[in-house]
Amino acid sequence: MKKLLLFYACFLLQMAAFANEEPELAKQQTYQFSLDLTQVKEDRIPVTLKVPAIKQKEIIYNLPKMVPGTYAIYDFGKFVTEFRAYDKKGRTLSVQQLDQNRWKIKNASALDQITYWVDDTFGNTKKADIVFEPAGTNIEENKNFLINPHGFIGYFDGMKRVPYEITITKPEQFYGSTPLKAVKSTPSTDTYRVESYMTVVDSPLMYSEPDTAMLKIGGADILISVYSPNKAVRATTIQQNIRETLEAQKNYLGGKLPVDKYAFLVYVDDVFNSSGAYGALEHSYSSVYYFPPLEPEQIANQIRSIAAHEFFHVVTPLSIHSEEIGDFDYIRPKMSKHLWLYEGVTEYFASHVQVNQKLITPEQYLTKLKGYIAFSKQYKDELPFTVMSKGALDDHAAQYGNVYQKGALIGMALDIRLRELSNGKYGVLNLMTDLAKTYGKDRSFKDEELFDKITALTYPEIRDFFRKYVEGPTPLPYTDIFNTVGITYAPKLTEQINTFGKVETAVNKDGRVLIAGTSNMNEFGKKMGYQQGDVIMAVNGQEATSVNMNQLISQYVTNGNVGDKLQVTVQRRDNNGKPITLKLEGNLMKVAVESTHVLRPDPQATEKQKQLLEAWLYSSL
Repeated sequence: MKKLLLFYACFLLQMAAFANEEPELAKQQTYQFSLDLTQVKEDRIPVTLKVPAIKQKEIIYNLPKMVPGTYAIYDFGKFVTEFRAYDKKGRTLSVQQLDQNRWKIKNASALDQITYWVDDTFGNTKKADIVFEPAGTNIEENKNFLINPHGFIGYFDGMKRVPYEITITKPEQFYGSTPLKAVKSTPSTDTYRVESYMTVVDSPLMYSEPDTAMLKIGGADILISVYSPNKAVRATTIQQNIRETLEAQKNYLGGKLPVDKYAFLVYVDDVFNSSGAYGALEHSYSSVYYFPPLEPEQIANQIRSIAAHEFFHVVTPLSIHSEEIGDFDYIRPKMSKHLWLYEGVTEYFASHVQVNQKLITPEQYLTKLKGYIAFSKQYKDELPFTVMSKGALDDHAAQYGNVYQKGALIGMALDIRLRELSNGKYGVLNLMTDLAKTYGKDRSFKDEELFDKITALTYPEIRDFFRKYVEGPTPLPYTDIFNTVGITYAPKLTEQINTFGKVETAVNKDGRVLIAGTSNMNEFGKKMGYQQGDVIMAVNGQEATSVNMNQLISQYVTNGNVGDKLQVTVQRRDNNGKPITLKLEGNLMKVAVESTHVLRPDPQATEKQKQLLEAWLYSSL
């Protein structure tokens, strides 16, 4: 008994010693990053890295050349200055910068700490260095910090899967909005732990005085965080606008959202940006939005529209992806040939969910599809989509925009073909669910195996579909595709219809529609008396903005009767340049118009076609 007690006491002492050593051992195997938001100098902040244990004589530290979802080279290392490496005694180690994104550190086994300063991308004015804002970084002292981590945090060669501990020192009145959960938080610091560099890049943060709102939908906690310097846009407004979309997506996906927590991080600028673009970048559990100073109603509607696309990225590519995405090479990125899946099917879901959940009518949905077809024709229709995808960064960069057009149409065509082969019981949404079960967020597929895997899950005919229309140069056969579900398709059709006047329009900085050109104005437009530069203020007494203009035209023109009075209130400059308000009036008249890509229900559709149409439009998980 005495021997047993002695052994037990020794065992406890050894366990206590091990417990004391374990935190230190864990730290040696972890990147420990510190970002200090209270030490801003010329839109730069200091970054400090306490390095994990390194045994090599030399090692290379990297910041990304490119990150997933952007399909563009940004070279985030170019925003780093004063890069220094130190040993445990504070002595500097030799560092050689290999290119914009890589630093070779000599005597690396003695390396203890790295420090550098990071400039933000929002403040950049050099055209060659412009970064699409949702993928960029913002440093505004005591105002806002948009932290896309790939702009601040890097990794060592061969060590992307080492855990990270990230500590943010913040102004005490600031709140950190992020999909991450802090393991420790004080009024002045937040600490986060993640398992790999891939998760670091996948986890944006935004620090500012809080303007947040929460939703609970489909088992998920949804955070909406907004930074708007003039408070023109508030989180509660976005919450109201986005609820309907998320509820629809929940129902579309079978009543439950596929995440536990999701964050919408929204930055609204008070000046127009250098890139001239706005939009969002998706992540597994969040999306980052950037908007210039548009009207609040415009921004709310844009977020609702864009969010429908970005949120569906939780399905693809974030839950279904190839090795090129799952083990992304941030320095020498390799493109997958499956952009039809990542962006195309995602865009298809974003529009299809709206008709599926009856947010729009079938006629409105056909108008959306017509738009996809029309815009896709601006690109090389005979270019195989897989070839375009592989060359999206270089040889076929100019064709990339087609992923949101023809890519969505490939998703539609695949959906209809699957419905046809399964008598309406199985569609592309079912396919994505089966693929997610087969693969998943942490298991990638091989780029070359996907088409065969989909065929194995579905029908032999689907392999022919991919071979001909995705891997091959054959354009999608729209007439046959739509005929399957009782829809007629006409590439060109001349008919007598009501028009607004066939004038060219644009949107001004106030969110109003203006007449940008009259060179193609038709007879009705001439009778109305439109002039270039006219700003449309109202239609038949209803205030007109870029948000509701199409609705007003549909109500008072497209669906109006011949002879109905149309009154358009415009603001025009007189000969002295002073603004005057005029009311232009005319009576609706039909004019010959050549329409393209006309889609209409076939009045002669068979019962089978009608059943497939119903299954295509309204089936969900």
